[in-house]
Amino acid sequence: MEYVFIGGAWPYANGDLHLGRLSSLLPGDVLARYYRARGKKVLYVSGSDCHGTPIAVQAAKEGIEPQVIADRYHRQFIECFAKLGVSYDWYTRTDQAGHHHVVQEVFLALLRKGILYRKTVQQTYCETDHRFLPDRYVEGTCPVCGSTARGDQCDVCSTLLDPADLLDRTCKLCGNSPVERATEHYYFELSKFQEELTLYAQHATGWRDNAVQMTQRYFNEGLQDRAVTRDLDWGIEVPVQGFEEKKIYVWIEAVCGYLSASKQWANETGNRWEPYWIEGEGDVLAYYVHGKDNIPFHSVIWPALLRGVGDLHLPDRIISSEYMTLEGRKFSTSRNWAIWVPDMLQRYSADSIRYFLIANGPERRDTDFSWREFIYSHNGELLGAFGNLVNRTLAFIQKSFDAHVPAGHMDPTWREALEELYQQSGTGIEEARFKESLDLIFAHIRRANKYFDERKPWVQVKENRSACSDTLYTCTQIIANLANLLQPFIPFACDKIREFLSLKDPVWQWISVPDNQWIQNLELLFERIDIRQIEEETRLLSQQSF
Repeated sequence: MEYVFIGGAWPYANGDLHLGRLSSLLPGDVLARYYRARGKKVLYVSGSDCHGTPIAVQAAKEGIEPQVIADRYHRQFIECFAKLGVSYDWYTRTDQAGHHHVVQEVFLALLRKGILYRKTVQQTYCETDHRFLPDRYVEGTCPVCGSTARGDQCDVCSTLLDPADLLDRTCKLCGNSPVERATEHYYFELSKFQEELTLYAQHATGWRDNAVQMTQRYFNEGLQDRAVTRDLDWGIEVPVQGFEEKKIYVWIEAVCGYLSASKQWANETGNRWEPYWIEGEGDVLAYYVHGKDNIPFHSVIWPALLRGVGDLHLPDRIISSEYMTLEGRKFSTSRNWAIWVPDMLQRYSADSIRYFLIANGPERRDTDFSWREFIYSHNGELLGAFGNLVNRTLAFIQKSFDAHVPAGHMDPTWREALEELYQQSGTGIEEARFKESLDLIFAHIRRANKYFDERKPWVQVKENRSACSDTLYTCTQIIANLANLLQPFIPFACDKIREFLSLKDPVWQWISVPDNQWIQNLELLFERIDIRQIEEETRLLSQQSF
């Protein structure tokens, strides 16, 4: 393939980012950095989801307009992603005019093709607050699993719901029981795509197992038509006369952000969006990266919308993470049981955060974040293995060879091993086996440290300077290639190595550092974290929760 599209999940602009959410977003950046190193034409997009009930609810709590909430958290997201090195080609927001225009175009295209139809339905209405209630304003009991659920989806069993499905319903605003009132909406004929999407999913490759299983469940149950408008005052206007008081439902609007962001990127940069989207325009591979709570929107609803609009490229690989817990408990923003990304970035390096969330990420099962594991991971792997190899090799060259890489011979077994590592770790990244790929690279790092120890350059430099040159030359080539191999995972440390050795931009193939290359601006890649910090962080977490 020549083109690679990567769609990263759109965080709701109603609160701070926490590590659980970040763990499902970072894989997108690993993919983008890897494919750029391979010379592919990458388009990596995402943005802040600035419409929908979560933002309206937060604004109501604070007594301010939803736009103020969206602005606040959008700015924070941009700042956090920049500090984390997340290399979006375009990061936007859903309350921009360009996004509104694309969503309305999609709506009208579906309407022209007869895939949208009007239907009068009974919708949940709160007589206390005198308003139709958005789905997320309705809470109750899931009829499928019996858990507490919202009116749009059960987070426990992932069933897509309507408020009418819930048992023991209450209004989230006032706590009273709502009633039903008639209202007219447009519905998307999702059921029309049952056969086509079933066949599509059966032939899909590169989907995480949770996406395969959950999507099959929807097909087994039968796809149901879904409303695409709602009685809301915050969102995108319905471009049809008589529907001025309604808005386009966020579930159809938000996923359209992938397409609208691509068009915005093209308009602003002079590039073409068509090769990434229109079938036949380019040889493209499309990844969608998100948490498992968003699976049906990417495996069923978005493909149906794309097919409904026209001949647009469907998702190829769905990278849907499981959940990450915190010290053995589920993240809870309402109880403040969370580690907030802005706070963590003030105390720890971005590479340390990235490394832990990828090496211990919820790829195929739920995983847990603990302060103990995080700090020991940093000290043991990043500092003790990788940082140690880089520092002792290059510092030895500085001391014994006047800061110039000695002329030597590359150990052929190491060159062969590294060339094979490019292939193996690259395949792991392409197939979204990020942890496996990272583990493989660090196995070679540990092996390189063993090689350094066994060769004993501190002895060789006195007894056999030529052998010492071979050792240090080989270790320098290992380090240079590790700067390529680890760039998708821990880019800041790898950028430092590029500066030390005057390396060019990362590529996904063997590179070599020339004889006599001057080592400049050498500094430690990582600092040790005092293990007493484990107790302190655990104490602070317990104090902040309620």
